[in-house]
Amino acid sequence: MRTRAAAVAGYFYDANPGRLQNHINELLNAASADIEVIPDALIVPHAGYVYSGSTAAYAFRCLLADPDQVKRVLLIGPAHRVYISGMAIPSVDRFATPLGEVELDRNALDLISGLPGVEVSDEAHREEHSLEVQLPFLQTVLKDFTLVPVVVGAASADQVATVIDALADDPHTLIVISSDLSHFLSYREAQRIDSATCAQIVAGSTTLSGKEACGARAINGLMASAAGRSHRVALLHACNSGDTAGTPDRVVGYAAFALY
Repeated sequence: MRTRAAAVAGYFYDANPGRLQNHINELLNAASADIEVIPDALIVPHAGYVYSGSTAAYAFRCLLADPDQVKRVLLIGPAHRVYISGMAIPSVDRFATPLGEVELDRNALDLISGLPGVEVSDEAHREEHSLEVQLPFLQTVLKDFTLVPVVVGAASADQVATVIDALADDPHTLIVISSDLSHFLSYREAQRIDSATCAQIVAGSTTLSGKEACGARAINGLMASAAGRSHRVALLHACNSGDTAGTPDRVVGYAAFALY
């Protein structure tokens, strides 16, 4: 069995299992969510926990309503380290974090490996943080699940939607899209831009740009999929790094959404 080792433990989140678990528990306890039915899809930010963890917690707390329902997570996020012309899936069997290992659904990965734009690239996953930072939260709120990790490069919305539609019919599959919002604007400008972007996401836009959300291609694909077209989108929480642990002159925006 081959395992993708944690790449950003100690940087984006604590590498010590005990401290990491305590931090996640604190973030989940601080997030308010009156949810009785868990969502079918989430959009979650992926910065360091001191910056975006409080917003991410609003999304993951929704899963506590019925954690047994989710048996598989289709996790899709943007490529930051390696150029990909379409989408990349790994060849390994497990992803590791300080909280343990998550088994990959190799049958599901084999199924989507033949779809347009999908390639196998462990290099694209090796140092990618957009997927990894979601795993400790998922390991905390879900009891037992397999993972289908997909890194998105220059893929079209239709290509991403095809991957989602291939797996989303399973009622025990949760879709998690990893994306931050605007980058390196002033606090007020980021608020203005991100507010408009959040409104577009709630409206189901399939034409977001990279300047509006770094995971725009993944979000556009979700909204173009059958799941995206048939679900209501709820904004759970939004802020930027100037509200959490950054200076107000150069911020990154964050928001969490749930699709029901």
